[in-house]
Amino acid sequence: MDEKTTHFGFQEIPEDQKSGRVRGVFGSVASKYDVMNDVMSMGIHRVWKDAMMDWLAPRPGQRLLDVAGGTGDISFRFLKRAGQGHATVLDLTEPMLVEGRKRAEAEKMAESLDWIVGDAMALPFDDATFDVYTISFGIRNVTRPQDALAEAFRVLKPGGRLMVLEFSQIPNPGMQWLYDRYSFNMIPAMGQVIAGDRDSYQYLVESIRRFPDQETFLGMVRAAGFEQAKYRNLSLGIAALHSGWKI
Repeated sequence: MDEKTTHFGFQEIPEDQKSGRVRGVFGSVASKYDVMNDVMSMGIHRVWKDAMMDWLAPRPGQRLLDVAGGTGDISFRFLKRAGQGHATVLDLTEPMLVEGRKRAEAEKMAESLDWIVGDAMALPFDDATFDVYTISFGIRNVTRPQDALAEAFRVLKPGGRLMVLEFSQIPNPGMQWLYDRYSFNMIPAMGQVIAGDRDSYQYLVESIRRFPDQETFLGMVRAAGFEQAKYRNLSLGIAALHSGWKI
């Protein structure tokens, strides 16, 4: 039987190797991850995440599962918007969660948050547990994104909401060309200077180019069972928000 393969950036690797490699990437950059996000996007990632919260409209008492939640950026925003509620941050990489716990303690929000090491393709939760499922700049790092979407559907309550924020593709070829030049020439160099790790940021740039475009990913969301599925482009399509409901 042929060994199943997947992509790791522009490389083809055995499926069973990807999670370990992704864990290595994010373990390496964890302490500088939030700083690099600001530098790479010139702070625009904050605008995108706020747009995510605007569309999501968190309500008091909701339970959030924030998958690939890393240092908790989305969870903190969710809890502040909701006023009261609970967030579970799940990530493959323990060092990212350690950084998030530090932030939670500093912001006196530790009691409203859980931090769990886990895999998006095999969530350690019962069916129909959460009101909201978010994954922000993480699903492209999952070995089998369709499996992750199926798990999202499983753990959401009826009436629950999926929200995915991910890098995408600019519909204008000329603008995409300019963005590619910036990404491939600048971001790995920034990673070397700020995080001391060029290779991890080279992978991150490549992984964006391997992720499905907006319409293809919308089809994947629908295939997982979500209804009223839609997307919105952000910053001309550099990033996109996909939304769906478990009805």
